[in-house]
Amino acid sequence: MAIQDYYKTHKKTVTLAAIAVVVLVTVGMVMKSRSSQAKYLTAAVQQGDITAAVQATGTINPLTTVPVGSYVSGTVKYIFADFNSTVHAGQVLAQLDPAIYQAQVIQAHGNLANAQANVQNLQASIAADLAAIQNNQANITRLKAAAEYARINAARIDNLAKEGVLSADQRDMTSSSEQQADAQVISAEAQLNQAKAQLEQTRAQLQQAKAQVEVQTGVLKQAETNLAYTTIVSPIDGTVVARNVTVGQSVAASLQAPVVFSIAQDLTRMQVYAATDESDTGNIKIGTEVTFQVDAFPSETFTGRVSAIRLNATTIQNVVTYNTIIDFENPQEKLLPGETAYVTIPIGHASDCIKVPNAALRFTPELPRSKLQELYKEYGISASATGTHPGGWRVVWKLGPRGSLIPVKVRTGITDYSFTQLIDGKLKSGDELVTGQESASAGGTQSPIGGPRFGGRR
Repeated sequence: MAIQDYYKTHKKTVTLAAIAVVVLVTVGMVMKSRSSQAKYLTAAVQQGDITAAVQATGTINPLTTVPVGSYVSGTVKYIFADFNSTVHAGQVLAQLDPAIYQAQVIQAHGNLANAQANVQNLQASIAADLAAIQNNQANITRLKAAAEYARINAARIDNLAKEGVLSADQRDMTSSSEQQADAQVISAEAQLNQAKAQLEQTRAQLQQAKAQVEVQTGVLKQAETNLAYTTIVSPIDGTVVARNVTVGQSVAASLQAPVVFSIAQDLTRMQVYAATDESDTGNIKIGTEVTFQVDAFPSETFTGRVSAIRLNATTIQNVVTYNTIIDFENPQEKLLPGETAYVTIPIGHASDCIKVPNAALRFTPELPRSKLQELYKEYGISASATGTHPGGWRVVWKLGPRGSLIPVKVRTGITDYSFTQLIDGKLKSGDELVTGQESASAGGTQSPIGGPRFGGRR
């Protein structure tokens, strides 16, 4: 009864309290319903310029680096250049101990003089052989004349002997004298032939001696050259960037010439060797102006120009890269050989185009696969846009009435890592696209991974 009495006396207050409770319960249920629905993050489609670029790292190198080696072996006696020394062509950099090579030069001089003396001796022998031949020829002429007289005299004696004027003994003596004269002629002719053979032999020896002179001349020149190689000189004007020897160190050049100095020709003109991925080399053009930074000057940006893409590929863990050569000026010599350069190579530009946020291209709503397929079919989204994206076709999502999602098919072009060029699709500047999803049950935001790869490395 007390409650009824209280209700009768406070009817208005009780009614208001009941209404308030109903309102609070209703609001709570609505809020709970709304909190269970997914919330989406959006970003606006923009209009402007896009520049696609390839990012790569590389090493700074001099335009020309000449390794200076030692052709001969020896002990380093003096060093006349050090790291960072500025040198000129022909300047002495180091001196090896020349003692052993000086001895070789002296020995080669003696051997050459001996060979030259042998040539002179053989030339004198040839002159003597020629004189002997002339003497033998004169003797043969004299003996032939004597033999002719002996024949005539023998014929005369023979006639007188037949007439009985002279005895047979005188006739036989005269005949013997004739035969002796003929024998002397034959003997003289044999001596002449022997002298001629000796002359030919001496001439052959002379040719051999002359050849020996040529050999010894070459040996002397080699010894003098080796002696000259003990003095190591700079082949070019430049700066010493490496010194690999010290005084007293032995240099062995038996198998290959050891590098004792490395000289950079000109540090005011240098190059960056940038390792670019094989998928990017087709988009890089010779003559493209590029920018790069180095750790030594993190706040400065340097510029250069692509001069070549070297065809010698490098494969590391199945990743194929090519050296893209970038020439740049270094007038103050601020940049040093060996520094790491972080290179940006532009490979495409689009002016005043529609730009789609890359996050929107990566977003896919957390819906069952069947529901996604229904939406794709309802809005005419082809499999090419949802699969491997041939031709650059992709899908982005817009918010519809009451928080619904609407897929939009778009064709994309180049990207600058934040935005991607819109080539075809029903979007305009200012349209809001979904970039992420947030739900109370999940307690977080969806972080899509992957993305387009048109024109630049990601």
